[in-house]
Parts: sequence; structure tokens; C-alpha cells
Amino acid sequence: MLRKLAEGIVPAEFIKYVPKGFEVIGDIAIVNLPRELEDYRFKLAEALLSHLKPRIRLIVRRTSPARDPNRVHSYEILAGNGGLETIHREGGCVFKVDISKVFFTSRLQYERSRIASMVKPGEVIVNMFAGVGPFSIVIAKRVPNVKVYSIDINPDAYRLMIENVKLNHVEDKVIPLLGDAAQVIESHNLKHIANRVLMPSPEHAINYLAKAVETLKAEGYIHYYDIAHPKTDIKKHLENRVSRIFDELGVEWSITSSRIIRSVAPSKVYACADIFIVK
Repeated sequence: MLRKLAEGIVPAEFIKYVPKGFEVIGDIAIVNLPRELEDYRFKLAEALLSHLKPRIRLIVRRTSPARDPNRVHSYEILAGNGGLETIHREGGCVFKVDISKVFFTSRLQYERSRIASMVKPGEVIVNMFAGVGPFSIVIAKRVPNVKVYSIDINPDAYRLMIENVKLNHVEDKVIPLLGDAAQVIESHNLKHIANRVLMPSPEHAINYLAKAVETLKAEGYIHYYDIAHPKTDIKKHLENRVSRIFDELGVEWSITSSRIIRSVAPSKVYACADIFIVK
């Protein structure tokens, strides 16, 4: 659609640089335009906004990679008006998000649903990198009698997580916690309590893997996320990444499934391993 809209705005020889798609979070569309389209970005955005109204009120583009430790991007407003806070709806859940202050992507909707489908009633879950709460809340909305300890180090994400827990009426299931995941697990005595640990931060998960194992009961699942090259054997890559840590801990483990989550660059994908652990 965007390429069709670009006809008449972008010279024919530059059409190949126009992205095929864009991301929508609430009523904000995020378009990642390469430098070849720098001079045409505002006209392209206005054309897209006119096409998407009234569902979309703002077109932006990312101007920086995600910054540690909170994985937050910077944005340039290309068309429309209003701030970068929005309400995103997904699978019967509602999420208040400020994309200038927290990490959030709508492109993980399938992954959130996939993880929720694996959770059994009555489980205790620790989400080590919860953000504004999407994984935690989707699980809580769909699965009876669960308890999710939902941790994030970003104060803005924590504030919005509290709001989202209330918006989705899961106060009795989701417990928002502020701080570094390893420190929170220690200070809140979360060792040996979890049936399942979520680690949806590919940049950071490897450094917290040993702590995730500590959090599990005698056995359970870790949903581990990492970065890989799209042409590698994903399962083998993930096995190589985690094997040393598991061997040092002396646990039995197996990757029950692995998959590419999404592409984030020509030579970079996010991948997930569902790992069953027996201590």
C-alpha cells in the first residue's frame, strides 16, 4: 500500500526503497524510511495519513536504535498531531503506551498469544522483562487462576504497567514490580516459585539466564529470547548460547521448540527457545 501511495511523490528509481509495510500501535503508525527517502518523508507521511484517517492520527519514524537499559527509541513526527501516548488494543486486552518512554511493539501479538496458549491454570509465572505488561496481561486474561510477577526496570513502563493491570481488571493475577530483575527476585524472595519464566528481552536475557533457573521450581519452562543471524540453524544457535550456563548449573534441559520471532535488520532476527528445565 505504501509503495502505491508513493507513486507520484517519490521518483521511480527510488520506489524500491519504499518499505512494504509499517507498524501500528494504537492510533500511531510507525514508518521506517531509509536515508534514500529523506527528502520525501513528509509528503509520504501526509499521503499515508490521509489514507489511514480516522483510525490513525499520527505518522512517525524511528530516528535511533533502542537505547539501553530500557530499549527506548527516539522518534520524528512526520504527519498528524498529538503526543506519543496512545491506547493499543490487542486480543481483548487494552494497553496504554508511550512509545517515547517505553519499549512496545505490536509485532509480538502472535508471540504473546502463543505463550499464553502454553500456560496451564494455576501456574506461577515470573516475567523478567515485562515492559508495560503485554505478555503478563494476555496470560492473566486468558488463563484461570494464574499469578504473574511482572518485573521491569523502567519507571515509566512500571507506571503504565500498573495502569494496564487496572484497565484489564487483572489486579488479582498480575503483580507489577519495579527494578532490575535479578535484584527484584532476590529482594522479593521469588526463588523456586515459578512454573514458567519469561525473558522477552533478546539483548539482555543471556545475562539473566542463571537467575531465571533459580526462580523455577524443581522443574519448569523458560521462554528464552536472543539475537541470531537469519541464515543460521536457529535451534543450534540457541543451544550453543545457553549450554555453558546450564552445564555450570548442573541442570537437565532440552529445547522443546524454537522459532524466529521477527526480523529487525537484514542480518539480525529475534529468536525464541522454549526450554524445559529439570533441576
